[in-house]
Amino acid sequence: MSKTTFSSKIGLIMAAAGSAVGLGNIWKFPYIVGENGGGAFLVVYLVCVLLFGMPLIMTEFLIGKRSGKSAYGAFRALSGNNRWQWLSWLCMLTALLIMGFYFVVTGWCFNYLAEALVNAFHGMDMNGLTAHFTQMTSNLPRTIFFSALPVVMTAAVLWFDVNKGIERLSKILMPLLLLMMFLMAGRVLMLDGSNIGMQFFFRFDFSQITPKVVMEAMGQCFFSLSIGMGALITYGAYMPKTQDVPRTSVEVIILDTLVALLAGVIIFPAVFAFGFNPAEGPQLVFVVLPAIFEQMSFAWLSAVLFFTLLCIAALTSTISLMEVSVAFLAEATAKLKHPMDRQKSVLIVSAVVMVLIISCVCVDSLFDAFDEITSCIMMPLGALGMSLFVGWFLPQDGEKGMLSKEKAIKRWARKIFVFFLRWIVPAAIIVIFLNSLGVL
Repeated sequence: MSKTTFSSKIGLIMAAAGSAVGLGNIWKFPYIVGENGGGAFLVVYLVCVLLFGMPLIMTEFLIGKRSGKSAYGAFRALSGNNRWQWLSWLCMLTALLIMGFYFVVTGWCFNYLAEALVNAFHGMDMNGLTAHFTQMTSNLPRTIFFSALPVVMTAAVLWFDVNKGIERLSKILMPLLLLMMFLMAGRVLMLDGSNIGMQFFFRFDFSQITPKVVMEAMGQCFFSLSIGMGALITYGAYMPKTQDVPRTSVEVIILDTLVALLAGVIIFPAVFAFGFNPAEGPQLVFVVLPAIFEQMSFAWLSAVLFFTLLCIAALTSTISLMEVSVAFLAEATAKLKHPMDRQKSVLIVSAVVMVLIISCVCVDSLFDAFDEITSCIMMPLGALGMSLFVGWFLPQDGEKGMLSKEKAIKRWARKIFVFFLRWIVPAAIIVIFLNSLGVL
């Protein structure tokens, strides 16, 4: 793999946080919270992030940093054999399938931004917006066009090397995303009745914690943090050797969680201020929020601002998703007679992604299948494999130990880290598997 590394600490943090931050935080997180008791879900989710998210993010960063390879070569380089190569292919396949449906949802965001710019939602009520959403998703040529648009934008970023592409854009997009979210949150909190939404989002009610809430929180933790698909392994390979993995992991989690919390602060006060149901499901962002914006002053500006930040959040994730496959392909062909450079890899991956997008758009069952298979099976399986790989099969101490050069991790902290990777994280993932299969 290329010896290119991020030129600055902030560049890596912004890129890695962008990988985690995406539609999972702004589109999926709010409606999952709304369907699962508000503050009760939020507390369980934060516990899951600390118990499972933190060790797994550290694990992916460590695998990438110590190997200096993408997901394709990392496991072979660290283990010295091909027994764990299945994990490499699982990461690449997971990223590809996620892109198949994720770019479609990203296309919806770009479509709604275009419509917000021309004030297309003016005068529509909930019934009209619901019909509009159905009509939009059933318009195949339009959906394919707006799904292809972020593919082209993502490919344009990845066309350049890590410093000129991913790092440079991440330093712009992530601060811009946070600024826009703070502006939106400030606007929404001035609405009459917004305090009811804040109470729903932050008030902890122990009676609301059910096994379903716990399962949903654990699953959302994996989806929101982009764990188990090799994105952070790839970024870890670009990490300067002097950069501290534990501190970087904490900073990425803080940024990711901040965006999720801001999304809740933007959405729930507005939902309650205008008397809507917070448990509207996946259509919360595309139906309920435009209806709310229509009842607010500066409706056009509010809609444009919100869908702009939604598009930015989506792009920060599509960049890392596609980079997994681009780096994989470039590294897998490096020793061939005609290896692929970054540009050729970008073109091939983009073409494959377009085929997957068209398949998901034309066959609704594929969209749902890709979402369910990756979220419920492939990402947890990848995370399980990584935790077992680092926790059981690699030395943790000594010159060759995974943690040997991480001076910030004291000996007692290493023992806790390894204990979680060996026992707590695998147990949690197995529970998620059993739940997704209907056993629990």
